Amino acid sequence: MNPMLALRQYQKISAQAQTSEASPHRLVQMLMEGGLDRVAQAKGSLERKDLAGKGIAIGKAIGIIGGLREGLDRDNMTPELERLDSLYLYMTRRLSDANMKNDIAALDEVTDLLTTVKEGWDAVAPQ
Repeated sequence: MNPMLALRQYQKISAQAQTSEASPHRLVQMLMEGGLDRVAQAKGSLERKDLAGKGIAIGKAIGIIGGLREGLDRDNMTPELERLDSLYLYMTRRLSDANMKNDIAALDEVTDLLTTVKEGWDAVAPQ
């Protein structure tokens, strides 16, 4: 068996095991981690002039941020949740800008914003 194929299969199984056993709080953390990873991949692709890879990674990051938005409790929207929803929309726009304009600064901005949100989320982890 191809070693890279085996590694990808292992990673897929490992991710499935983690998500099946994770709390809702941990699932959100995993989404944020995945979003940060995809933005970093997009930046690396852009630096290597791999425009196809950049587009794929940004598309995945946009999908992850969309998933975070979908997870917001729309039946009980507070002003804080509305601001978070607006921030997720802003991140999506900046990722689109980064994709269209090959803008590394936009990717860095999204990384900073998502890192701040994740740090806040990590701080309220259930005991």
